[in-house]
Amino acid sequence: MNIAVNSKRPVNLDLRTIKLPVTAYTSILHRISGVILFVAIAILLWMLDTSLSSESGFEQVKSCLQNPLAKLVIWGILSALLYHLIAGVRHLVMDAGVGEGLESGKRGSQVVIVVSAIVIVLLGVWIW
Repeated sequence: MNIAVNSKRPVNLDLRTIKLPVTAYTSILHRISGVILFVAIAILLWMLDTSLSSESGFEQVKSCLQNPLAKLVIWGILSALLYHLIAGVRHLVMDAGVGEGLESGKRGSQVVIVVSAIVIVLLGVWIW
């Protein structure tokens, strides 16, 4: 099997130089936050199971959540949840026919990033 390769085609593998539109960044972040949430389900279910198993299990989870590293992990999980929620609401609005154009799509992506950043910072203040 012989695959023809066009050697004149430019190849740019330096991700720092690729210019993506803001809509691409919001889409990529939406997918990443979904993966984080999928993985985080295991952590959260373990914490729930342990805390409900006994009084000592509850105290174990409670003391674990006092650790700064655990607070950082919980902040990361909740940040992913909030971003995914805000971007998901944007998708629902677009499914209703609002903001489907190129310029309104860019504006919607900018709104998602700004609102998410504000909410995530406020979440960090609340957790710490």
